[in-house]
Amino acid sequence: MVSELVNFLKQFVTDGRNEVFDKVLNKRTRYITVALEDIYQSQNASAVLRTSDCVGIQDVHIIENRNSFEVNPDVVLGSSKWIDLKKYNRAKNNSLEAINKLRKSGYRIVATTPHAKDVDLDNFDLNKGKVALFFGTEQTGLSDLIIENADEYLKIPMHGFTESFNISVSAAIVLHHLTNKLRNSEVNWQLPDYEKEIIKLDWLTTTIKSSSLLMEEFLSMNNNH
Repeated sequence: MVSELVNFLKQFVTDGRNEVFDKVLNKRTRYITVALEDIYQSQNASAVLRTSDCVGIQDVHIIENRNSFEVNPDVVLGSSKWIDLKKYNRAKNNSLEAINKLRKSGYRIVATTPHAKDVDLDNFDLNKGKVALFFGTEQTGLSDLIIENADEYLKIPMHGFTESFNISVSAAIVLHHLTNKLRNSEVNWQLPDYEKEIIKLDWLTTTIKSSSLLMEEFLSMNNNH
């Protein structure tokens, strides 16, 4: 049904738009995903969403414990509607819920923080399996719970007096480096066709103003056959 709906709706957008959707979908990945813990500065949060879209990351996981995640439209520039935001804000400990859900989905939990067992960005091994990259706030970094429960630790090498980059800069450096490395690897990082269809359907409904009415029309036509 999803495939039929996509074929029906795509006639209501230009051929150029359809080509862009397909081109972007062919570069999308869920092999790497991003998890943001308690990022409260909307400019930084939105910059990470924009970076994720730019480098082809489809899913961003938002953990809200003490702070609510706010999107700044002037920074995000519409990128949030092209990626899937998954929020964790209902449990007693949302960080643990995110870890458990991602681990159950086959992700290695990777904390981006200097740590005794950390690995430099250049040496990080993508071949060992899917990666969930956790980023924390600038002031306090990731929570102890994330650090204690992480499978691996990743750091960006520093060569100055300052110990860390701005969170949005850190995310941009890590994601750009690892997605480039991923695309040049033998890893099967692309989305399966059925996931592409689901995402394309979402993008079409987002793009077409009267999509809900058109979908009702399509379903009505099919139910009458």
